[in-house]
Amino acid sequence: MIELSLSEEKFNINGVALSFPIEIEFLSKLLSVTKRTKKGKNNTIYTWDDLGILAYSKNGKVAESLLLELKKEDFDFSPKQIFKGKFYFDNEELISYYKNNKDKRIKLFDGDSSGALVLNNISVWFDSIDNNIVAIEIATFKGSTIKEIPRDKYLIKELNEETIEFSDFGFKLSIIQELMYNKELLQPKFDLFEFVIGYTKREIDLEKEGYEPIPEVTNYFKKLPIPKKLASEVTEIYQDGGNDIYMQLLRFAEGWEDYWDIEKTEDTKHFPNLKKVVLCYAKKNVFEEFNNKGIKAEWL
Repeated sequence: MIELSLSEEKFNINGVALSFPIEIEFLSKLLSVTKRTKKGKNNTIYTWDDLGILAYSKNGKVAESLLLELKKEDFDFSPKQIFKGKFYFDNEELISYYKNNKDKRIKLFDGDSSGALVLNNISVWFDSIDNNIVAIEIATFKGSTIKEIPRDKYLIKELNEETIEFSDFGFKLSIIQELMYNKELLQPKFDLFEFVIGYTKREIDLEKEGYEPIPEVTNYFKKLPIPKKLASEVTEIYQDGGNDIYMQLLRFAEGWEDYWDIEKTEDTKHFPNLKKVVLCYAKKNVFEEFNNKGIKAEWL
């Protein structure tokens, strides 16, 4: 049986001390069972079916986080078995800790359905339903960053330069993915958790609202100005259900949503260097429209 533990001294798996990010090759040897791999352009998910464990990696070489599934899910990357091992937090089994020590929880969201336990800059995030933990995520804790978010970080500011007027929201989101997350030219890089924690106009409960687009988040991206000077940097668009932009827009995105479909290609006029698009969120008509404009289109 696999055993994970986080204490004041260390985080370990089966007694082996680890720190994030964890090399995938080393993790595979440590877990010692066959894994599956699901690759996207911007991240890779590794699944150990027999252990009920997932690992998330941006570069395919190291894991930034681990997910233990305690409830069977039906996504194509979901483990075929739930996690049946043991997880100890501060030398106490996590399930017992959660049920008996709720006053010790560090809650980043109000309500009873989510929280985080933190030791040594590693956080144990968990989702619960009726006091039954359904998933546990272990990752490097970013709480210090969250606490230092400037109040105006996600305040939309008018730019003193030419900006692009978009006619299609889905197209704009694909451009934001390229400029904000792939090339890191558009700042600030949007982080859903930061946005929710810093939002003051109302309380946003991600665990309850994360199954549908959150209006305030969608509105942020609709209003976000894109400097015209960045247009020449875009040479391709690559849509993937695991793209950062979609995961920020919908906490529990599954990849089949059509909220962000590109419906028309009029906005290509702003991007003279755009030569290729790979599509998964797009209406059928736009595929031909891209090709007619000399932009090579492919379905993912």
